[in-house]
Amino acid sequence: MSIRLRFAPSPTGRIHVGNVRTALMNWLFAIRQGGQVLLRIDDTDLARSTKAYEQGIEDDLTWLGLHWQERANQSHRFEDYEKAAAKLKAEGLLYPCYETEEENDRKRKIAQATGKPPIYDRAALKLSGEDRAKLEAEGRKPHWRFKLSGARKEWTDLVRGAQSIDTSSLSDPVLIREDGAFLYTLPSVVDDIDFKITHIVRGEDHVTNSGVQIEIFEALGGPVPLFGHFPLLVSADGGALSKRIGSLGVGELAAEGYEPIAVLSHLAKIGTSDPVEARTSIAQLAEEFDFAKIGRAPARFDPEELKRVNAALLHQLDYASVKDRLAKLDADKGEAFWTAIRANIQFLPEVRQWAHIVDGPIEPLVPDAAFAAAAIQALPTGAYDAASWSVFTNAVKEKTGAKGKALFMPLRQALTGLDHGPEMAALFPLIGEERARKRLSGQAA
Repeated sequence: MSIRLRFAPSPTGRIHVGNVRTALMNWLFAIRQGGQVLLRIDDTDLARSTKAYEQGIEDDLTWLGLHWQERANQSHRFEDYEKAAAKLKAEGLLYPCYETEEENDRKRKIAQATGKPPIYDRAALKLSGEDRAKLEAEGRKPHWRFKLSGARKEWTDLVRGAQSIDTSSLSDPVLIREDGAFLYTLPSVVDDIDFKITHIVRGEDHVTNSGVQIEIFEALGGPVPLFGHFPLLVSADGGALSKRIGSLGVGELAAEGYEPIAVLSHLAKIGTSDPVEARTSIAQLAEEFDFAKIGRAPARFDPEELKRVNAALLHQLDYASVKDRLAKLDADKGEAFWTAIRANIQFLPEVRQWAHIVDGPIEPLVPDAAFAAAAIQALPTGAYDAASWSVFTNAVKEKTGAKGKALFMPLRQALTGLDHGPEMAALFPLIGEERARKRLSGQAA
C-alpha cells in the first residue's frame, strides 16, 4: 500500500505553531514510511480565502523544510463535491432541512431542559413534498443534513488505541448550508477518497468527527483511512495557550531568528517520551518518530524551551554550515570567530553584536586606569594566537599581583565593553594588538 497523508490548511491566515505541529506529524510519518504528503488548500470559503495567504502558507512550509509531493485546491473541485452530494441525496442520506438557527437553538434548549440529548430531532424527514414546497414559497432555503446510521463506529487509533463513537448520540451533521456552500466535512471526505489518502493524522479535537466521517466514507464507497489523533498544545504551565503564543506564526518565528529545524525539533518532541533536544535534520526527526511515543497528556509549548533548543542547535553547527548566512548578516569573521562566539548566542543574528565587539569601535570599560596602564605594558606585540591570552594575563598578574576575577574581569571589560561573553583566549587574537592597546587606554576602538 502506498502511504499517503495530507495537510489541509485554510488560506484565511498564516499557519501558526499548532498548524505546524499537525503538518509535522504528517510529514514525519510519511517520510518514515516512504510515503507522500498532499498539500490541500481548503479554500471553499471563497469570501475569506486569499491567494496572498495561500502563498504565505507555501512560503512558511518551504522555510520549515516541509516539501509536499502533490498539491490541490478545493475551490477547483466543486463539481466533484456536487456529484458526491447528488449520490447521497439519491440514496436518501442527504436530506433538506428548513429550520432556522434560532429554531434549532430553541429545540436544543428544550431538549436539555427535559433531560434529553440536544441533538437534531429529524423533524425534516417527516415533511411532505407539499410541506417543503410551502416552506420554500415562504422564502426558506434548505440546508442539507447527512443521515447518520445510529450505529457504533469503531477504529484503532494510531495514538489513542481502540476508539468508538455511537453515532446515535450525534446530530445529523449539516454538510451544505442554505446558500449552497459546502461545509468542511463532505469536501474533505471526497478529497481523501479521490487522492487516495491512507492516513489522517490530526488533533484530538477531531475525534468525535471521525464517527461521522467514517459513515460518509462508507456511504460514498471509499476506503476508510486510518486515523491518528494526538493531544493538543497547552502553555508551559498546563493552561490554555495565550492568544499570542497560540497564534505564533511561522513568519514571526523566522523574524525573531529561530532556526527552522529548531522549531521542528521542539514541536516534534514535546508531548512525547523523547527528550526535547535539537536535531539537525528532518530525516533524523522522522527516523525517531513513532506514534507509540506520543503521550495522552497535552503537549506543553514553552517559548523559553524553544529558545534553549534553538541555542543548542546553533552551538553545535560548524562554520561551513553557517558561512553563507554569516556573510548575509555582514558578520563573517572566519571560522575562528564562529567557533569562539557560537556558544554565546541564542539566535544567529546575534553574531552581529560579537562581530562589532571584535571590529569595533566599542566604548571600553576602564574603571582602574593604573591597572589598565600596567596591562598595556604587558601586551604582547605582533600577531596573536591561541596562546597569547595566557601569556598576556600571566604578565599582567606579575605586574599587578591581581588574580582570579580581579585579574580577568577588568581585562574583559576593557577589551569587550562587557562583563560576560566568549572565552577571551579565543577573542583576544581576533581583537588584535592595535585595538587592545587603544581599548585598554580607554579609547573607542
